[in-house]
Amino acid sequence: MSSDVLSQSDVQIQHTECFINGEWVPAQSGKTFATVNPATEEEIAQIAEGDAEDVNLAAIAARKAFDEGPWSKMDARDRGRLIYLLADRMEQEIESLAALETLDNGKPYQDSLTVDLPLAIDCLRYYAGYADKIHGKTIPIRGNHFCYTRQEAVGVAGQIIPWNFPILMVAWKWGPALAAGCTVVMKPAEQTPLTCLRLAQLAKEVGIPDGVINIVPGFGPTAGAAVVKHPMIDKVAFTGEHRTAQVITRESADTLQRLTFELGGKSPNVIFDDADLDAAVQGAYVGLFLNQGQCCCAGSRVFVHKSRHAEFIEKLQKLTLQRKVGDPFAADTQQGPQVDRSQYDKIMSYIEKGKEQGATCLTGGERVGEKGYFIAPTIFDGVNDDMAIAQDEIFGPVLSVLTFEDKEEIIQRANNTFYGLAAAVWTRDVALAHEFATRVRAGTVWVNCYDVFDAAAPFGGFKMSGHGRELGEEGLRAYTENKTVTIAL
Repeated sequence: MSSDVLSQSDVQIQHTECFINGEWVPAQSGKTFATVNPATEEEIAQIAEGDAEDVNLAAIAARKAFDEGPWSKMDARDRGRLIYLLADRMEQEIESLAALETLDNGKPYQDSLTVDLPLAIDCLRYYAGYADKIHGKTIPIRGNHFCYTRQEAVGVAGQIIPWNFPILMVAWKWGPALAAGCTVVMKPAEQTPLTCLRLAQLAKEVGIPDGVINIVPGFGPTAGAAVVKHPMIDKVAFTGEHRTAQVITRESADTLQRLTFELGGKSPNVIFDDADLDAAVQGAYVGLFLNQGQCCCAGSRVFVHKSRHAEFIEKLQKLTLQRKVGDPFAADTQQGPQVDRSQYDKIMSYIEKGKEQGATCLTGGERVGEKGYFIAPTIFDGVNDDMAIAQDEIFGPVLSVLTFEDKEEIIQRANNTFYGLAAAVWTRDVALAHEFATRVRAGTVWVNCYDVFDAAAPFGGFKMSGHGRELGEEGLRAYTENKTVTIAL
């Protein structure tokens, strides 16, 4: 499939309904909503608008599949084999899945094809290999007893995913849940449901039993809230905005569901005076502009040592001005549109706030083209810590450059946020790098790199950036319960 000739009309839409108990069914209400191509502002398809009644049917199916069906009772190695088969099937359809992701989300097709899909496939394979390696311990206790622990599946997992990395977030959620033996009720983001729905069909085709995976597209206040409140759902995993996580925490009080949250960030990207400046410029560029700036861990606060500021700005500005914004299916496009009108308006409002509060807009700051939600990559210089663009998560292609002079000052300023998802430091001083990694309150710290992800490395945040971890062995813990068994001898 050549990206040079792809357009919306070339991408096949196969699934637009709810997927419950292995069947495609319309929403019980009969309602639908439009999913829109952000590059053209044109409707792609009408999607079933699930709500509490649909979530209830999905939860019943997932509960039955867990309690009575074969999944939780299946040999762990056989579960792993089915997850492997799903990953293999995704690899076979990688081009069509990448095109579907780009159509619905707006990210460049080359990114979907070479970044998002490979990472998603790798994640599923990682957890497929873990399925038969989830085990407990024997414990020497006092008395004539034999004591051991079992790691058992938590049960039915409710999973609510965001729109910025739709197919990757499916893999991050399904991988550990399925490996542990859980069943799933998932609500994809209303902006980007298409790849999630397609993956549900692929899961069925490779032999994952009916009821194990259930998908209810819809909106947060209806479908999402129903997932959180449903008594048959044992845990909820949510990736998104911290205010929504606060609502979920309150709404889950009656059921006391297990909760894991991967939330937002305002990540500091710190460049010391001894840094390899060319590498740091590239890291700052990718660390913010990747995925149109729509990354929870985006390095949106770039702190540059005062002695290197002028040189850094010159290099970063030159690189940014060369960035190609346009049709996400074009082979040379580096940046597509923002995901929807709401996100576009939010980002533009922050650009205006930056200008009003006295920051200098060096590049960008304006719309690109007359159709689609395109925003030019934007750099603000002369930013102060108390400006809105330095405090709030913008979730767009807006980079703030600040300066600093000494280590103690920058560590304090890096931590001066209620977020704590990621951070980065650029330095040739190994001791300084380790000290920074120790003292900065963030779930991930990159040293002389940015946006390095691997399925084996846990990812999550401190403070308002969430709790619990995705990926790695840590990611499995959210989907298991620890049972102690004690036997008199």
